[in-house]
Amino acid sequence: MAKTFTDCPVEYTASLIANKWKIIILRELLTGTKRYNELTRSVVGISAKVLTENLRELEKDGIINRKVYPEVPPRVEYSLTKKGEDLKDVIETMKVFGLKYKGKD
Repeated sequence: MAKTFTDCPVEYTASLIANKWKIIILRELLTGTKRYNELTRSVVGISAKVLTENLRELEKDGIINRKVYPEVPPRVEYSLTKKGEDLKDVIETMKVFGLKYKGKD
């Protein structure tokens, strides 16, 4: 099913990072290019299937780059695009909010 959006820019941004795993994947990629196995170790609790699905969606949405090297075994690296890097401030704001309010419920 294709994504449809209202004119709301907040809704559009939320749709790109709409689930827990995408945010955590982006957090990891903000520190630099990562191989698939690095992401499986650093994104604790995610299954291989869910990681792969989220990486594909982030790539389709233009948030990350996927680079495959013609080696045996194949090496795949993920990095942020310019659009993905532009989410840094959004994620940093979420971090600040979490630090301020986590545990105060």
